[in-house]
Amino acid sequence: MMKIDLTLRALKYLGELQPKQFKQVGNRILSLSRDPYPADCKHLSGHPGSRRIDIGEFRICYEVSNGIIRVAVVGRRNDDAVYKEFQKIDG
Repeated sequence: MMKIDLTLRALKYLGELQPKQFKQVGNRILSLSRDPYPADCKHLSGHPGSRRIDIGEFRICYEVSNGIIRVAVVGRRNDDAVYKEFQKIDG
C-alpha cells in the first residue's frame, strides 16, 4: 500500500462536504493506496505524472511519485474550477 498525502486545498474541500459525499470521495481516495492507477484514471495533459479520477459528481486530481500519492485538488466535475486550482498548485 502506498502513502497518501493531501494538500491543504484538498483537505479544506473535503472538510466542507456533506457526510455522505465525504465518505464517497474519501473511500475513493483511500482506494488509490491499493491501486494508484485504476482503469478509469486519466492522464492530465501538460502535467507529466498527474492523473485524475472521478467519483460521482466529484473529480480528484493527483500525482504519484516515490511511493506517495499526492492528492492535489478535489472538486466538482461540472466546472473547470478543479483544473484552475490544480494549475495554481502545479503551475
